[in-house]
Parts: sequence; C-alpha cells; structure tokens
Amino acid sequence: MSVEMALPIEFSDAAARKVKELVTEEENPALKLRVYVTGGGCSGFQYGFTFDEKVNEGDMTIRKEDVTLVVDPMSLQYLVGGTVDYVDGLEGSRFLVNNPNATTTCGCGSSFSI
Repeated sequence: MSVEMALPIEFSDAAARKVKELVTEEENPALKLRVYVTGGGCSGFQYGFTFDEKVNEGDMTIRKEDVTLVVDPMSLQYLVGGTVDYVDGLEGSRFLVNNPNATTTCGCGSSFSI
C-alpha cells in the first residue's frame, strides 16, 4: 500500500528545472537550493535563496528533477503552504515564494509580513 503525504511546501517544476540548469553549469551535483526566511526588508521578513552542499539536522528536503530544495525548520514555519517558484518576467528572472501566509508583501516580492 502506498501512502502519499502532502508536503508542507511545494517546489515548482520551473524552479526545479532552473536549479538543475544552474547545478549543471557549476558542475557540482552536490549543490542544493536552500530557501530561508530572515528578519528585515520593508515588511518585516524577507526570503533568501542560496546554493548549499550541506543538509543540516532538522532540515526538510524535497527532491524533484534530480535536484534538492532545502528548508531549515525555523524558516519552514513561515513557508508552510507556499510554493518555491522561478519566474522570467518584466522584473527579470528570479526565484520567488508564493506564500499564502503573507498578509502583506512589498513591491519587490522578497519581503513580507505575517
């Protein structure tokens, strides 16, 4: 019997493809995309993205398209129900978080409040 569990955060196909492309360019298959939340920004909190080779104790990981998204437990509480995505639009190309928990966001899309 197979039981599918809902993940607390989604990793979009577009984001996974972009991570795979960047990891391939770096020629380092150990790289993972880490998304985190820090205090700051014009709305109180801000999202950050970095590439990391490590997975720390307590980190949540999601595998898709042969790449890994990593979220630390402190950041995860602010991201539950959200989606890590990659967009290529008028503001340029960037990773972003679509977060249903955010009550306000700033114009840049990287700062939010709950």
